[in-house]
Amino acid sequence: MEQVHDVNWYARELGLLHVVSEGENVLRMARERGWSTEEVLAALFQGEYERRLVGRQKARIRTAGFSQMKYLEELDRNELPETVGELLPRLETLDFIKEHRNIVLYGNPGTGKTHIATGLALKACMEGRTVMFTSVPHLITQIKECKSSKTLHQLELRFKKYDLVVCDEFGYVSCDKEAGELLFNHLSLRADLKSTIITTNLAFDRWGEVIRDKVLVAAMVDRLTHNAYLINMNGESYRLKETRKFNGR
Repeated sequence: MEQVHDVNWYARELGLLHVVSEGENVLRMARERGWSTEEVLAALFQGEYERRLVGRQKARIRTAGFSQMKYLEELDRNELPETVGELLPRLETLDFIKEHRNIVLYGNPGTGKTHIATGLALKACMEGRTVMFTSVPHLITQIKECKSSKTLHQLELRFKKYDLVVCDEFGYVSCDKEAGELLFNHLSLRADLKSTIITTNLAFDRWGEVIRDKVLVAAMVDRLTHNAYLINMNGESYRLKETRKFNGR
C-alpha cells in the first residue's frame, strides 16, 4: 500500500524550507483572511523565492573573498571629496558593469577607496552579479602559484568571467619584471569585456615606482583607464576624520 506523507514531508524532500518553517503560519493567515487557493500558493512560492534569493546573495558574497564587509550606506558622504559625492550615485546604479567600464580610485591612504570599492562590489553581489575581491599582492602570488603548477589557464578562464573584479591596494608592494608582466597579462583578459575596480595610493605618474618597466607601465595605464572612471581620492584621511568624530573632537 502506498505510504501517505503530509505536506511538510514533501516540502522537506523538495527542499522547500520556507514551506516547512512558515507553511502553518501562511495557512492560518489564509483562513483568517479568506484567501483563495491561488493566493495561498502565491504566498508560499514568494516566500520560498525570497529565501533562495537571500541564500544566493550570501553565497556570492561568501565566494567573492571580501576582506571586510563595507557597505555604501555606512559612508559619511559629507566627508568624501565633492567630486566623489557627485559621482557616487551614478556608480551605485552599477551601469558601469553593464557598460564594461573600469573604475580607478587613487589617492592617499584612509580616504575611503577600499570602502567605496567594497560597497559597490557588495551591491553587485546583492543584485546577482559574480564578483571577485582580491588585493594586488595576493593576486600576483596566486598567478605565480598557478603558473608553477600549470593551472594558470584555468585561473584565467575564471578570472575573465567575473562580472566585476576588485583589485585592491595596487602600489603597496613593488613588482619585479615577471610579476608586472603577469599582472598586466591577467588584467588585459578583462579589457573592454568586463569591469575592474583598482584602488591605489599612487597617481598614474608614480606607477613606475611599483613596476620598473616604463613601456609596461604605459601599456597598463592605457589598458585600465580606457573609458574608465578615474576618481581622485586625495584629501584628509576619511578614517582619521571618523576617529575624531567618534572621540568628539
